[in-house]
Amino acid sequence: QVQLVESGGGSVQPGGSLRLSCAASGSIFSIDVMGWYRQAPGKERELVATITSGDTPTYVDSVKGRFTISRDNAKNTVYLQMKSLISEDTAVYYCNAHIESTRWGPRYEYWGQGTQVTVSS
Repeated sequence: QVQLVESGGGSVQPGGSLRLSCAASGSIFSIDVMGWYRQAPGKERELVATITSGDTPTYVDSVKGRFTISRDNAKNTVYLQMKSLISEDTAVYYCNAHIESTRWGPRYEYWGQGTQVTVSS
């Protein structure tokens, strides 16, 4: 069994910063791509950023230059540093990871429970 547990959400004023963390635990042999998605009220879930096991990041255009994704492979943890937050960033943020539980086993996709980020004055 694998779990992803997120932390770091909250409320912040426009222009502020937050750092999200997501730790994977359980039966883990290796973790491939990790990422963050978000879902605003009334909207579909969208990809925010991903990072490969080799630390190559990708970002949706709307967060480029403001968000930074990183990971600590020793801790099975992915981070999302968010700066210059705007009201449009308000959403529930979900952690995502592609994990193999055994050396020759299949890779499954896992999701965290979500953490609320609210940007408001």
